[in-house]
Amino acid sequence: MPFPIKTCVVCGDEFELRPGKPGFANRCPVCSEPEEDTTKPTAGDYRTDNAEMNEARRKTMRDMLYRKES
Repeated sequence: MPFPIKTCVVCGDEFELRPGKPGFANRCPVCSEPEEDTTKPTAGDYRTDNAEMNEARRKTMRDMLYRKES
């Protein structure tokens, strides 16, 4: 029994829908490949692993949120 022929919704190419194909059933194998993750923090990014900076950031936010208005 042949595999069903589908049309990719991204690029429009036809492909065979095979069992165990990674990705979405309406995308060809090339368009189903995962994109690179670009959410890693950079040097200028405010998200950091530095505990000292994180503590200072939390303290500043707490002071701004709960300061007493006179």
